[in-house]
This record gives sequence, C-alpha cells and structure tokens, in this order.
Amino acid sequence: MTMKAVPRLSHERGHADHGWLKTFHTFSFAMYHDSDHEQFGCLRVLNEDRVEPGTGFGTHGHREFEIFSYVVSGQLEHRDSMGNLEILKRGDLQMTSAGTGIRHSEKCYGEQVHFLQIWSMPSQSGLTPTYYTRHFTDEEKRDKWVRVVTPAGESGVSEARAASGPAPVHSPLSLYASLLSPAASLSHTFPTARTGTTTKAYIHVVQTSGYNPEASSGARVKISGGDTALELSEGDGAYIMGEAGKGIQVENIGDSTAEVLLFDVE
Repeated sequence: MTMKAVPRLSHERGHADHGWLKTFHTFSFAMYHDSDHEQFGCLRVLNEDRVEPGTGFGTHGHREFEIFSYVVSGQLEHRDSMGNLEILKRGDLQMTSAGTGIRHSEKCYGEQVHFLQIWSMPSQSGLTPTYYTRHFTDEEKRDKWVRVVTPAGESGVSEARAASGPAPVHSPLSLYASLLSPAASLSHTFPTARTGTTTKAYIHVVQTSGYNPEASSGARVKISGGDTALELSEGDGAYIMGEAGKGIQVENIGDSTAEVLLFDVE
C-alpha cells in the first residue's frame, strides 16, 4: 500500500447552528455521535467554529487532553486558571496541555471569530498543565508547509510559553499549515511510525470563504499518491494511510488560495 485516502466531506460532518455558535465536528463531539468517526490515532477533536461577537464558551474544565486553537479570522479571548489572558488573532496558535486539570474560557473579541479547535490524546497521564502560544504569518505559510505543532522533546522545539517555531504537544502528532496558491503544489513524505510501517495523516481544507453547511464550494485541492487521487473543497478532509518514506502531493486545482492543514498522527 502506497496510500489510501478516505474522504470526510464537509456537509457530512457533525453540524450545529446555535445562533451564537456555528460549528462543524469532524469527530464525535458533544451531542454529535458517529461510531465511524470517533478519533484518528491520537487526534480526537477537530471542530471548525464560528463564534458571534460578545459570546463564547464560558469557564469550563478539561483534563488529560492536549487542546489547541488555530485562529483563521477575527480575535479570540482566552482566559484560564493558570493566569493566562490573551487575545489571539489570525496566525496565532494557542496550545494548552490540560494535564491534571485546568479551567478556561474562550470568547469572541470584536467581530465574529473563526477558529479550529483541536484536541489530541496525550502520550502520558498526570502531566503538569502548561500553556504555549505561537504566531505564523501568512507569508511564512505561502506555498510552503510550516510545522506549527510538533511532539515535545524533539530537537529544536522550545518549551517557552511564547517562542518561534512549533508549539510542543505531548502526543505523537505534528501539524503543518499552508496557504496554497492556485496551480501551486506541495509534497509531503510520511514519517517513520514508532510501530509498524503504516503511518496515518489527516488533511483538512479550511472553510475560509464563509460559513456553508451545504456541499463544499470555494477553494479546491487534489491529493494524490501512488494510484490514489482525491479532490477536496473547503471544509472537506480525508483520512490518509500511507507507507513510511512514501509521499503525497497536494495541488491547488481551484482559482483561489486554499488554507490547508495536514496532521501526521499515530
């Protein structure tokens, strides 16, 4: 097997419109449950949220999850029981290692905020809660893969609260982001898994052109590898199984920039 890709279409995701919150769930979450989409490796939550001005998620608790927010547009106010207060904007990535337990709130600061909320399962329990922020410009991501999250302890990864480079996560997960121009393409080589020769990846095309609960539209990409090819539009994703050392190609086949996230997971 060089590569197998299974689409996760945008309109088939879990979906809810609460007025103050418009949300999509790639995996089972809250009132949405689908036994075929519980998690993928250590990747447990991938929500695409839009929160209206003056509203948000009130103070609530988490433990034993790695929780990060990728801000697409607008501004997100984060407060937590560790004393952090921050206004996150486009290009910001915030990581909370909940460990033994934290409480936090997330609210829209100003105009509607669009962000992805991502959770992964930690490699060990009982970690001390920690908080990190990173910022990546659009120019950094233009037609390049930028690693924005990577496993803690890897060479060159800073454990500082705010630093350059990727945020550390206590999971076997790396997250890459790109702004892919029309006709541009990028390759990605599957890493060596800790066990076996098959590796997992998940790709997601961010729904940047506006909230759309119907069939996908907007930016379009094609992913290919070996004898497999698959086209995705905004909000779509795909589960990918590949062989370590082999690769995939991601090509923008539309007429607008595609914001693409790629997860290597175990």
